[in-house]
Amino acid sequence: MPVFDFPLEKLKEYKGINPKPADFDEFWDESTREMKQTPHRAELVPADFRTDYAECFHLYFDGTGGSRIHAQYLRPAQRKGKCPVILMFHGYSVDAGDWVDKLGYVAAGFCVSALDCRGQGGLSEDLGQTKGTTFKCHFIKGLDGDPRDMLFRHIFLDTAKLADIVLGFPEVDENRAGATGGSQGGALTVACAALEPRIKKLAPVYPFLSDYKRVWEMDLDTNAYEELRYYFRRFDPLHEREEEIFTKLGYIDIQHLAPRIKGETLWTVGLMDTICPPSSQFAAYNKIRAKKDMLIYPDFGHEHIRGLADRIFTFFMDL
Repeated sequence: MPVFDFPLEKLKEYKGINPKPADFDEFWDESTREMKQTPHRAELVPADFRTDYAECFHLYFDGTGGSRIHAQYLRPAQRKGKCPVILMFHGYSVDAGDWVDKLGYVAAGFCVSALDCRGQGGLSEDLGQTKGTTFKCHFIKGLDGDPRDMLFRHIFLDTAKLADIVLGFPEVDENRAGATGGSQGGALTVACAALEPRIKKLAPVYPFLSDYKRVWEMDLDTNAYEELRYYFRRFDPLHEREEEIFTKLGYIDIQHLAPRIKGETLWTVGLMDTICPPSSQFAAYNKIRAKKDMLIYPDFGHEHIRGLADRIFTFFMDL
C-alpha cells in the first residue's frame, strides 16, 4: 500500500504539533458560559417537506454575536415516550442537506437535528461577516484580531447551543444523544461533544480542523486547508508571525478539545486521505480519554466509504 503519512504504528502514538494556547481551557470555559447566557429565542417553523411518519421543521435560534442560526429538526409523528436524538453536521461550505437524508433515523424512532453553519451555504447568518452563502476562508476569519472573534469559535459554540436547545425539547431524552458528520462535520461533531458533555455517542468521519501545523509541514495546505497557504502568501510572506498564527489557530484545533469528550467515540479514518491527513486526525483521536474505537480504511481517502453509513447507524441504535 502506498504511504504518504506516518506508518500506522507511529500514527497510533502521534500527539500533534500545533501549539495549544496557554489559556486554551479558560478560553473555552468562558466561551461556553457566554453561549449559555445567550437567550435561546428558539422557533420551530413547519417545513414544506413532510411525510406520514416524520414531522419536519426549520429551527431558528440565537447564536453568539447576535447571529440567527438555522437547523433542520425532524421528529417521529408517532412517539411513545421520549426519543433519542442525533445531531448532524455538514461538510465545508455547504449546508444541512436534504430532509430525506435524515428519514432513516426518524423511522427508527430518533429525533434528528442538522445544523446550517453560519456564513456557509445554508440559511444561518453570520452578522460579523456575511449573511448568506460564502465558500472559503472561514477558518482564517478573525485570525488577525481577538481570538474570541474567530468565526469557528462561534460555529463551535453553535453546535453546543443547538445541542442544548434540542436536548431541552419535551419529546427528546437528554440522556440519549448522539452526534455525527464528515470532514468539517466531523470536526464539529468533536467540538459539540467536547463542549456538551451530554453527548453520549459520537461518530466523526475523517475530521477537518486539526493539527494545522502538521498539515502545513506536509505541504497539504491545499483543498480544504488552502486558505492557510493563501494567508501566509498574502499577509505574512516571510512567516514572521508563523508561531503567532499557528498558536491562534490552536484555539480552534479540535485536538485540544478532544480530551473534554465524555461520550463513546467511533472514529473513521482513511489512510490515503490527502485532504485531512491521517496524522492530523490521530492527533485528536489519541487525546480522547473516553471509550473509543477507530475504523481504519487503508485504501480510502477523503471519499464515500461503502458500508460506513450502516456501521454508524448500527452504532447509534443502542443509545
